[in-house]
Amino acid sequence: MLTPERLLRLMIELIFVLLGGLLMWLGLAGPAHGRTVDRHGVPWLVLSVALIIWGLRALYSPGQWWLRWQNWTRGLSLVLLGVLMLVISRVPFPWVGSMLAAGGALLALRGMIASYLIFRPR
Repeated sequence: MLTPERLLRLMIELIFVLLGGLLMWLGLAGPAHGRTVDRHGVPWLVLSVALIIWGLRALYSPGQWWLRWQNWTRGLSLVLLGVLMLVISRVPFPWVGSMLAAGGALLALRGMIASYLIFRPR
């Protein structure tokens, strides 16, 4: 039986799977991804650094011991996504689509792993 807390966590992870699928689709769809976001701008840098800090905070924040793997999954995925965004700002343009798809795959994988961990018996 799902408690309201576990159901909410499951819905959040479903959103991450859908967001990852959308990013993979946008990354593999073609050159339209370069016209909408300035990857060399300050907001892109601020967002990537904020994701890294948020992920590190999730890794090192105290919590319940049975939620340790869920916290590691969340924190590590945010840190990796922030680092990937920093890398995207410095790679040649033809690589951006595949790197966006990699970021989407990372988010989708995070959602699937965390969903498994939610259903795992304690």
